[in-house]
Amino acid sequence: MLALLAASVQTASGSDTVAATNGAVVTVSGPASDVGVAVLKDGGNAVDAAVATAFALAVTWPEAGNIGGGGYMVVVGGGEPVVFDFRETAPAAATRDVFVKRANRFAHRRVGVPGTVRGLEMAHKKLGKKPWKSLLAPAVQLARDGFSLDAATARSLNGVLRSAKGDATAELRRVFGKADGPWKAGDILKQPELARTLERIAEKGADGFYTGETAELIAAEMHRGGGLITQGDLAGYHAVERKPLHGTYRGCDVYGVPPSSSGGTCVIEMLNTLENFRLADHDRWSPETLHLLIEAMRRAYRDRAAYLGDPDFTKIPDRLMAKDYAKELAKGINRAKATLSTDLAGEIKIAAEGRNTTHISVIDKDRMAVSMTYTLEDSYGGKIVVKDAGFLLNDEMNDFNWLPGVTDSTGRIGTPANIVAPGKRMLSSQSPTIVARDGKVILITGSPGGRTIPNTVLNVVVNVIDFGMDARQAVDAPRIHHQWLPDRVSVEPALAKQHPGAIERLKAMGHSIAVGAEKQGDAHTIAVDAKTGRITGAADRRRAGAAAGY
Repeated sequence: MLALLAASVQTASGSDTVAATNGAVVTVSGPASDVGVAVLKDGGNAVDAAVATAFALAVTWPEAGNIGGGGYMVVVGGGEPVVFDFRETAPAAATRDVFVKRANRFAHRRVGVPGTVRGLEMAHKKLGKKPWKSLLAPAVQLARDGFSLDAATARSLNGVLRSAKGDATAELRRVFGKADGPWKAGDILKQPELARTLERIAEKGADGFYTGETAELIAAEMHRGGGLITQGDLAGYHAVERKPLHGTYRGCDVYGVPPSSSGGTCVIEMLNTLENFRLADHDRWSPETLHLLIEAMRRAYRDRAAYLGDPDFTKIPDRLMAKDYAKELAKGINRAKATLSTDLAGEIKIAAEGRNTTHISVIDKDRMAVSMTYTLEDSYGGKIVVKDAGFLLNDEMNDFNWLPGVTDSTGRIGTPANIVAPGKRMLSSQSPTIVARDGKVILITGSPGGRTIPNTVLNVVVNVIDFGMDARQAVDAPRIHHQWLPDRVSVEPALAKQHPGAIERLKAMGHSIAVGAEKQGDAHTIAVDAKTGRITGAADRRRAGAAAGY
């Protein structure tokens, strides 16, 4: 086993598309995708592969791969579908008004209690087959011996090093800096402190992170920078096993994450709304189709703002995913005219005037499927590397509503459901999603992108189910986004360039259109042909990525 995995981390697949019959892994990083496929070849299942891949990404994609962040894993095909929620939590010392004063919004104060390691352990204990230590071995080797940077990772490192200023980022500059100039493709990055941290996790399980030496180092880092997390917060952290949200769309089963993420609720509510219209009667890029997508997005994101938060703290209405409720939403859509977002505010008082996550898709020979999204929040989180431990900490406290009661037209949300509270999981937009037809998985997808994530997933699902695109086409197709407030449609530059007539028609219907300066999402996707069982893995070309399979 160790020899096979050791061999697997020496080279990256280098391909953004793969065809396979037995299994596939698609991520932003070639070495990490290859680690996952090596686990599948050695008899591991999709959960084993996802765990090994996630730890490898903590080494090879430091921008978002992590052990200092959190996320969600959806598993379908290993018995009853299940979600593992390992979202970060607010420290015990966090209060409702902790971020009202600007002086309190510094990086160390914005770190949530990390969840990734505990969540991966929970998934492995329930569904994994291979020994835990063997799944950590490739990540340890990648960190200790180093790996060859691709152009995207070199570019990412150079970018963060240029922006890292001040004492808080001194350790980041030491760990990721390069004495003889900028990083370039082919350079070897070694991370010995991270290797030792991963070895402790390999030997002791999640307790090797949440107690003992690593926990002491985290607590010391928090004390040094004025953060809130204590050893007690770390020891008390727990992941949660949840029942996935389940919806249907045009004869397919859709499985997503429940709150504390908004992703599954938004995706299923939008699909339920769109099911009331025959999208395929029009071209995919017609103004009629785009208008309906925008209006479905607008309504789901309004409900996100009003109702969604940590279910241990917030009562969430059952109706949000009901077909009857979606039918009423659909009736409110004017087919010829944009709805004003403020007209949907209802009880939300409107005041006067995270993008860097990463996604893993996995499927094994028995067709167990894993869709997993995890994050540090911003690129490189808060840019805080734990001294002598070699890993980055998140800045997930950003995802709470900082100013209670202040919701405005710029997109700031201050509704009660997502106000800071000790031990509370901040609302997420992560949307790892699995679609099945007749009991067989046909699509695994997800994306980074902050509030754009549910809409990126919606775009991919509609592309496949309504318009018959294959995985490569569905991932490459341009995307749109609307999040209720601000009342603006963001479109990718490719869409504006390829379909200027549709954009002009949307403007005439009353939509405010903004052509984004950046591309939307990074949706690493796997599709399975329902008839032949053939697997296609498609890494998203917008950032970087590799699809590996066998």
